[in-house]
Amino acid sequence: MTGRDEFTGNRTGTPPTGADDRPAPGRQPALEAALADARDLPDGPPRQVALERLAERADAAGDVRSGVDARFALIEAYLLDGERWRLVEPVRRCRAAADHRPGLLTDVETGLLLRYQRYAVEAVLGTPRVGLDQTRSLLHDLAHRVGVDGPDTPTVAELHCRIADHLGDEPTARHWYERWSGKRPGPSGGCPGCASARRAELLTGWGEWRAALDELQDSDGDPAACTDQPERDLVAVLLPALHGGEPERAAAAHVRAYRRHRRERAAFPHLAAHLRFCALGGHLERGLTILTEQLPRLDRPTDDLAAMEFAAAGALVCALAEEAGLGRRTVPRPAYGERPATEPDVSTLGALLVGVASDLAGSFDARNGTGHHSGRMAAWLAERPLAAPVPLPPDDEPGRYDEPDTGGSDEETWPDELMALTLDMIIGVLDERGDQYLVESGDTVVGRWGSVVIQFRRAGERGEVLHARSMAARRLPATRRAEAYAFCNAWNHDRLLPKAYAHDLGEELVLAGDVATDLTHGVAPAQLTVLVDAAIATGVAYAEAVAALP
Repeated sequence: MTGRDEFTGNRTGTPPTGADDRPAPGRQPALEAALADARDLPDGPPRQVALERLAERADAAGDVRSGVDARFALIEAYLLDGERWRLVEPVRRCRAAADHRPGLLTDVETGLLLRYQRYAVEAVLGTPRVGLDQTRSLLHDLAHRVGVDGPDTPTVAELHCRIADHLGDEPTARHWYERWSGKRPGPSGGCPGCASARRAELLTGWGEWRAALDELQDSDGDPAACTDQPERDLVAVLLPALHGGEPERAAAAHVRAYRRHRRERAAFPHLAAHLRFCALGGHLERGLTILTEQLPRLDRPTDDLAAMEFAAAGALVCALAEEAGLGRRTVPRPAYGERPATEPDVSTLGALLVGVASDLAGSFDARNGTGHHSGRMAAWLAERPLAAPVPLPPDDEPGRYDEPDTGGSDEETWPDELMALTLDMIIGVLDERGDQYLVESGDTVVGRWGSVVIQFRRAGERGEVLHARSMAARRLPATRRAEAYAFCNAWNHDRLLPKAYAHDLGEELVLAGDVATDLTHGVAPAQLTVLVDAAIATGVAYAEAVAALP
């Protein structure tokens, strides 16, 4: 088992980098200006290349501060693009600069660099492109900085445990597990609300089904503060519940968790567990449906480990489907790159997926010097259903307004009945969509969809107006104010939603958009769903247009 960390699909929240936030001896204005320009580039390879070159220029000019700033921004760009394996070198260079010049980093930056160092260590779990010696060096350095009694001591123990497990050294992994188990992650550790899921995944890999269920049951984390919950725990419970004789619990957890994981790119690592549930729980038709739906994501996986596990789990579904007489069914596979679109049958697709999983497992094992992952994938492919399938709950989560109260209440509500807009109604729509969100003070619901942050709230004297505010993740420097105004004017001329404008923060411009709908006479739940869907779709389109600006 991988003991996978929580996935990260959004920016990590780099602290401000203004002149008042840190000392800047020997800093060159030209490099500062170049860094601002590089940060303003669209997400993707162009920004990475610009930041890499800027870091080299700063090194050549002896501007240590600008070099660290460029590498912090570069680390952020790598994380945003899902390329943790690239973190090792910039983290190492930032660490060396900070050690050579004490006082270079602020306290906030020092803590952030510890977190980046953890990310760099974890990269070894997701790809064979990171060397073991590099990883061990970074981990030993992290352990030295944390100390034996520091708040991040459990984080170091967790990393030792997961790396040992990844290498197939179960005795060493169990040794470190005892030092990690029951302890809350430190400031640079993973999400406290997901720690129980990470431990349960390890226990599941060791065949400790009951212990895994107990770990999830006894979680002392705070799932309410984590946007990945409760689906993170639900996906971790799938296989332990099946093996533990609780197929109904596993079925309910699968349906609820997949409702969300179906859409999120960052949830790709969890799809293997969903496919294995379908295979081992006897839900082969659903397994093929999920495989068909998610197969295009294999072309652009979040990491190599997730691709390997998805391919192996998909191959298992195909093998069992073939045994059940479904081998000639075709599965559409879209074109990608130079590969044309095809429609292989289940048997052919299964063979292709076995090849993908075997090749990736071989790459991991070649780097690790073991046969652990090849053996693990072979064991997955040899699995067979554990019990007769149980009925799955309805695939659409029952809405809180879907059915009337049949107990004779005077407050029956029907899907087409108009009612006053409430916070619970907004939350109910997002829950049914499977979206992640937080409820902030003032009853504002906030979520992130790709490159846009959207706030939903009730406005007006009686809360009768549904107000959705979209804010593009990309910001423009104040020097591009005229261009930002021209973009907003063009958007408002050509499109109805959202109403676009530029919010001036002094040095930066936030490009935002508003959608306000007057619901004085009430709103039906089905209508509210349409309004929320439209606000999200138009907000995403707006943010993508901002990101595409030169």
